[in-house]
Amino acid sequence: MKLLQALKEAVSSISGNRTRSFLTILGIVIGVGAVISLMAIGQGAQQTITGQIESIGTNVIYLMEGNMSEDVTNPRDLTLLDVKALENRNRAPNIEAVSPVLNANIAVKYGRESENTSVVGSNTAYQKIMNLEIAEGAFFSDSEVNSNASVAVIGPELAQRLLGRTTNVVGTSLRINGQPFRVVGVTVAKGGSQFNNPDLNVYLPITSMQMRVQRGNSAGRVQFIIVQARSSESMDAAIAETNTIMRTSHRLSPRQANDFTISKQDDFLSIASAITNVFTIFLSGIAAISLLVGGIGIMNIMLVSVSERTQEIGLRKALGARKADIKLQFLTESAMLSLLGGVLGIGLGWLLSSAFGIIAEQTGTPLVPIIGIGSVLLATLFSAAIGIFFGLYPASRAANLEPVEALRHE
Repeated sequence: MKLLQALKEAVSSISGNRTRSFLTILGIVIGVGAVISLMAIGQGAQQTITGQIESIGTNVIYLMEGNMSEDVTNPRDLTLLDVKALENRNRAPNIEAVSPVLNANIAVKYGRESENTSVVGSNTAYQKIMNLEIAEGAFFSDSEVNSNASVAVIGPELAQRLLGRTTNVVGTSLRINGQPFRVVGVTVAKGGSQFNNPDLNVYLPITSMQMRVQRGNSAGRVQFIIVQARSSESMDAAIAETNTIMRTSHRLSPRQANDFTISKQDDFLSIASAITNVFTIFLSGIAAISLLVGGIGIMNIMLVSVSERTQEIGLRKALGARKADIKLQFLTESAMLSLLGGVLGIGLGWLLSSAFGIIAEQTGTPLVPIIGIGSVLLATLFSAAIGIFFGLYPASRAANLEPVEALRHE
């Protein structure tokens, strides 16, 4: 039997039982659509996360207290004295800027409105390192940091939620931890998720954060320190200088391990990419189970088809059809069912991805699903392979029917 003839008969058989054929391929349609949409969402999430990390720059170093890779007892706190030591250009010529960070989730109030959000205490270098642009007013100054000024810079989304506007905000008084702070600037919208949205942040001078918001932090302790190298090329030199200065500042002997951890931006990019890849593969694997269920449905319907067409098979074999011809006929039909489900599944996957993108946009989540040609080809080819695999047994059963017994079948 020629392949063209097998295709014509498969089309005739499928079109003759449209309702049954549609219900048969429904599992494949849902499976392919789920795989494509979940992979698109996963790739979109990966691009969003890595994009936000990369927007900070590739020449950023994070300095955190403690050392998870070494058994260090009683590690010293990171303090403003460490920041001052790192700012010494004679000892660290490859370091461009240093910014201490204190972070807390606190209720910020304006009149009767209140919003629990992230309050960040830092210095003026934080604006440059984190690429914060100002839409209105200005970032707080060095003199305001040195004088413990009660000033704040807020994100535009927080301004909208508290004041109902994002303009004419400078000069407004907010209460943070019961203390009044005057707004001196509003940042440009950057976008983010509910869990990490700089547009909802409040930025305070670190001295004001320590004195008025976290009053128990009088020793100058900070949670972590951000160090910016002069360039991507000077990263290794900046890391070496940071390590040397911190060991000296913490009075560590040559035999003692670091009681601090230095991480590069690339480390966070690698971790974020690995997490999103695992997440995408996991979700796609779950979605692929429906493809297997759809394949079982195809095998079931093909067995029913063999039973219904037993006399037809017997007549074909009596007229000279070979086992290979019968097997090709049923394999072609099962593969066509699966491939048709894959094509419809591509459309479903596109619709689901588009719907998720619209929902994300309306909720302010910066996530755009990305449908890659690789995921489309993978899902389609996998669905066709499932059709062939689960069609083998029904095709072999049909091919092995004895002509005489098949002709007697009622």
